[in-house]
Amino acid sequence: MDVSKAIKERRAYRSLKETNIDEGLIKDLAEHASLAPSCFNNQPWKFIFVYETKVLNEVKRALSKGNKWAYNASMIIAVISKEEDDCVIGNRKYYLFDTGMAVFSLILRATELGYVAHPIAGYNPQKVKDALDIPDDMEVIALLIFGQHKEEIDDLLPEKQKEAEIRRPKRKPFEEFSFINKYGL
Repeated sequence: MDVSKAIKERRAYRSLKETNIDEGLIKDLAEHASLAPSCFNNQPWKFIFVYETKVLNEVKRALSKGNKWAYNASMIIAVISKEEDDCVIGNRKYYLFDTGMAVFSLILRATELGYVAHPIAGYNPQKVKDALDIPDDMEVIALLIFGQHKEEIDDLLPEKQKEAEIRRPKRKPFEEFSFINKYGL
């Protein structure tokens, strides 16, 4: 699969079926994330790959009500970092940007392998920290809900999310987010 194909096929599906997770898959995903660029090669990201049932259920209890669909995840990946682990140049803090690039590398690899890695923000960070023994100085940046897409749409999804399972949500046109030479032009 080429990069363009992986980008175009990547979707944030919510209808998931159970899939087998093993350490070979985890190491493959981690390796691809580790190849992302970062300021001075600091690599500020950390990932906790959670697939053991007991721990996975603890993390699921941290999810917001709107993310009940994520209970079907075969794995949840906690994405963590902290400002001190990366460049701070003036008021520019690179740890979030650099970690985001590593996450997208992981998501593209998951897509290439036929999986869904759906990033969410709907969770209680302290409950995630408690469930995974994450130190207080680390920030839980996102959770990636991981599994395989199933063709049947989950009944628990609201209508808007069911529609997004069928058709990719509209993207902004070029003119709304891109400029040539100067802002606004």
